Amino acid sequence: MLKVVYNGEMDPRQGKTVTGKVIPELLANDPKIVYLDADLMSCIGTLKLAKGNDRVIECGIAEANMVGVAAGLAAAGFKPICHSFGIFSSRRAFDQAFLSAGYAKNDITILGSDAGVSAAMNGGTHMPFEDMALYSALPGATVIDVSDATCLDSVLRQCPDRPGVKYIRFSRKDYAKIYDEGSELQIGKAVTLREGDDVVIFACGLLLHEALQAAETLAKEHGISAAVVDCFTVKPIDREAVAAWAKKCGAAVIAENHNRFGGLYSAVSQVLLEEALVPAGCVAVEDEFGEVGPQKYLAQRFGLTAEHIVSVAKDVIARKRRGQEDAGTNA
Repeated sequence: MLKVVYNGEMDPRQGKTVTGKVIPELLANDPKIVYLDADLMSCIGTLKLAKGNDRVIECGIAEANMVGVAAGLAAAGFKPICHSFGIFSSRRAFDQAFLSAGYAKNDITILGSDAGVSAAMNGGTHMPFEDMALYSALPGATVIDVSDATCLDSVLRQCPDRPGVKYIRFSRKDYAKIYDEGSELQIGKAVTLREGDDVVIFACGLLLHEALQAAETLAKEHGISAAVVDCFTVKPIDREAVAAWAKKCGAAVIAENHNRFGGLYSAVSQVLLEEALVPAGCVAVEDEFGEVGPQKYLAQRFGLTAEHIVSVAKDVIARKRRGQEDAGTNA
């Protein structure tokens, strides 16, 4: 069952609260699950698992080796879940994920925490804006940008039994509460959170909250009816939902906590080009490296805000109307 409870408030559960609860439960309930970490158990609430469990492996600060070990365990019949900060579980371990896991058909789940600007004070060296692009290029991979704590709980429970390489990016810190605790989200299926007629906002991860805030502003201050769709599964993208909403609204905004290249914007744009060619705008990192700062500052710095979504939505609606006028003139 899936129940939306969004009211703009933050969830008392953080991302690390969820991983600290779900990973021990998965280990207890399935003897084939193995958990590996790269010296960051304390960061996601799993440090208590480090002692006395032969299916918990501390790999140290060696993410490439960790993913290689995970692939080997998968080849032996286990269901590995491995974690590091997103920047290291993607760039640093990608060759092993691509060849030892993906190419060799060894099914593993990779967690990348501190997604995008949620890396905050760890700075540009630890700020993944390209992790979804990397894993989206891996044949058969599943790429998920978690939208709230309940979403993280739901997809983490599903991934060990899902074939292929699964990459889950998430924030260890605060999320707005979108879904009721215990809700189940189906991987590969987008969720419509708000109906609308003038423009559709496709969003994922931390930008979903901003998209919902933007839709409220568009309605109250500009008389614009905006639909909001949670595309937490970036690959495989829900082509049916994307095409249907684009055709209904005739204009689209894509919002993500990632570089505009290779993430949700790229995935949605492919669908729009092939199935529903409408004016579209992007709210994402504009081909830049990360930097040091509080998350709120970084969101403003890179334009990952409700205010920016409102601006882009107004622009694509204006483009839609110009197109309609041009079509009427040429008729």
